[in-house]
Amino acid sequence: MNIKMLGAFAAVALLAACAQHTATTASSGTGAAAATGPVPGSEEDLVANVGDRVFYDFNRSSLKPDARATLDRQSGWLGKYASVNVQVAGNCDDRGTEEYNLALGQRRANAAADYLKAKGVAGSRITTISYGKDRPTASGDNEQAWAQNRNAITSVK
Repeated sequence: MNIKMLGAFAAVALLAACAQHTATTASSGTGAAAATGPVPGSEEDLVANVGDRVFYDFNRSSLKPDARATLDRQSGWLGKYASVNVQVAGNCDDRGTEEYNLALGQRRANAAADYLKAKGVAGSRITTISYGKDRPTASGDNEQAWAQNRNAITSVK
């Protein structure tokens, strides 16, 4: 009987010690569960910490000051993660012909890519594509939706 009682106490003591070690590890910030936020150099990191898109005025492909600021942050981020390649996709709102929007989307993608290259990002790390009006980010037929769809989006490849 004493052996059974001693065994029960040992089991309880062992469980208590394990529970206390787990609580200490979790509160000290060590261990696998401590990692939070996006993986550095990932698409999620680019979006969360830098911004992945710039916006254009109607029928324009010239960069506005806020677009330059976003692209400045992107070029710094790309400098930090030199092994990351990106694609810049030009997009348009749904007004205009397919041919016109494909050409305008390409000019927008090129404008953003050229700016990144001018800031020191190697051209071999950047590809461009135009989706014209085929990939809207906002739905609706109003100025607010159209303004969101006139963009160039940088994504990690």
